[in-house]
Amino acid sequence: MTVSIVLVALAVGAYLVAVLESWAVHGRLEPARPAISALALLGRESLLARTPDRLFFEAGPVVLLVAGLLAVAVIPLAPGLIVTDLATGALFLNAALAYVLVALIMAGWGPNGAYAMIGGWRFLGQFVAYAMLIVMPITAVAMRAESLSTVDIVTSQSTLWNIAYQPLGFVLFVAAAMGLCWLPPLDLPTARGDLTGGIEAEYTGARLAVLRLARMVLIMALAGATVTFYLGGWLGPWLPAWAWSAIKILFVAGLMVSVGRLVPRVREAQYLEISWKLGIPLALANIFLVGVITLVVPI
Repeated sequence: MTVSIVLVALAVGAYLVAVLESWAVHGRLEPARPAISALALLGRESLLARTPDRLFFEAGPVVLLVAGLLAVAVIPLAPGLIVTDLATGALFLNAALAYVLVALIMAGWGPNGAYAMIGGWRFLGQFVAYAMLIVMPITAVAMRAESLSTVDIVTSQSTLWNIAYQPLGFVLFVAAAMGLCWLPPLDLPTARGDLTGGIEAEYTGARLAVLRLARMVLIMALAGATVTFYLGGWLGPWLPAWAWSAIKILFVAGLMVSVGRLVPRVREAQYLEISWKLGIPLALANIFLVGVITLVVPI
C-alpha cells in the first residue's frame, strides 16, 4: 500500500514539475503541455542509430529511471509513509545517485554519435565536481541527527530546521543537486545551443519519453532529499504531514528548474574549478562548524 501511494505521489509530482519547467522555459502556464508532449513522443517511431551499442543504448534511460526510483525509496513523506526506512538511508540515497553517472555515460556512448558522446563525457566532468558536494553536506546533516536514517534526520529538526542550522550546507547541496539533474546553468550534457540535445540527440519516441520521465523523477528525488535534509521534511503546523512534504518538495523543485535559467551557462571546467577550489573548502568548513555547534550548543 505504501509503495502504491508513493508511486502515485511521485507520478503526480513529476507531472507538476514538468508543468513548472515548461512555464520557466516558455513563460506560459500550460497544464496540459507535458501530457501532450508525452503522447506525441509515444506516437512517434523509436529510431535506432546505424551502429549503436544496443545494450547501452537501451539500458541508459532505464538505469536512470531506476536510480531515481531507488533514491525516492528512502525519502519519508510522512510518519510511516516511506518505502523503506533504512538505518543507512542517507548513504543509500548517495549510492543510488551514483548510478546517474552510469546511466548518462551509457546514454552518451550507446548511440555511437558525436554529440551524444560529448554530452556523456561532459556529465562525467560534472560528476567529479558535484560528487563531494553531495556527500559532505549529508555528513554534516547526519552529525546533527546522530543517525543516517532519513526519518531520524527529519525528527532531529523538530526544534530548528537545518536550513537555519547549516545554511551553507543547504546552498552547496542544492547547487550539487542541480548539477546532478543537469539543470541550467549546468545543462551541459544536453546543451541545445551547441550539442543539439547531447545525450538526448539520438533518442526518439518511447525511449526519449522514458529518458525525460527519468529526469523528472530525479528532480523529484533531489527535491525530496533537500526537504528531508534541510527543510524539516513533513514537519509543519496545521496541515497534515503529507501535505507539508508535498508543498515543500514542489517548492524546491520549482526553484531548481527556474532559478538557474537566470544565470549564464557554466562550462564543466569552470564548475569543476569552483567546486574544488571553493565548494569543498566551504563544505569542510560547514562540517567543522556543525561539529562545534553540536558539541558546544546542542540544538
